[in-house]
Amino acid sequence: MDEREFLAERFEGHRTHLKAVAYRMLGSLAEADDAVQEAWLKLSRSNAGDIENLGGWLTTVVGRVCLDMLRSRTSRREDPMEERLPDPVVSSSASDPEYEALVADSVGLALLVVLQSLTPAERLAFVLHDTFGVPFEDIAPIVGRSPAAARQLASRARRRVRGTAPDPERDPARQRAVVEAFNAAANSGDFEALVAVLDPDVVLRADVGAVPGGWTQVVGAENVAGQAITFRRTTPGQIMHALVNGTAGIVWFEGGRPQSVLAFTVVGDRVTAIDILADPDRLAALDLVYSG
Repeated sequence: MDEREFLAERFEGHRTHLKAVAYRMLGSLAEADDAVQEAWLKLSRSNAGDIENLGGWLTTVVGRVCLDMLRSRTSRREDPMEERLPDPVVSSSASDPEYEALVADSVGLALLVVLQSLTPAERLAFVLHDTFGVPFEDIAPIVGRSPAAARQLASRARRRVRGTAPDPERDPARQRAVVEAFNAAANSGDFEALVAVLDPDVVLRADVGAVPGGWTQVVGAENVAGQAITFRRTTPGQIMHALVNGTAGIVWFEGGRPQSVLAFTVVGDRVTAIDILADPDRLAALDLVYSG
């Protein structure tokens, strides 16, 4: 094995972790892969023998790459972040190591939506420090601030997250029971039962792609219940229970093709948020297969 092959092997040992960092930063699986690849290119052009902590070095490199991508996204004023649902991570099992890394620490879609409301620097400081334990001394050079200023960025982000993303139910069985109650009530058209399983301030967000009216947000139990019942009455198809970002969710199929992914945020015994991805292009990229 030559030196480059040895370096590539060492890099591969960090790939899953690096993709998890990039996914939390960008909310896009494809862009996360791009950021990880860019980190490899930077490593292959560096003097790797001088790097004492390869994992730490790569984590900060990916963070810097993601920060540049977020800033570029903002400066172009393309694809407004608040009007695009992050990519869901869907699996029928939590046994896949990459899946486990991507959804660890309850990185649900509702949390990623909140992260999108942060400035790029706030998001980086919060993700690197609070999720991956990177010291502020290492974060400061990436954002061009002092360690104290980097700490303030993370603190502001933390307050925003705590104020708008409640701690979700962690018990998978309780999550599933609430989602099944929602599904049963929607299927039967039982409006009162549906309202009962929804938090009074529940938020439904739906992303159908880059088309006029492609982003919809509905607030309130009665409004969301009405939307759910109308959808079930007018849209044929089959559901497949799945794990969506580590929590109980649903994939809606029609004719064997995925039509939408529903991610539920459950707090206690009620649904507080429903995030729906129905963008055909992004659904196709998830490579979902119906297994009824």
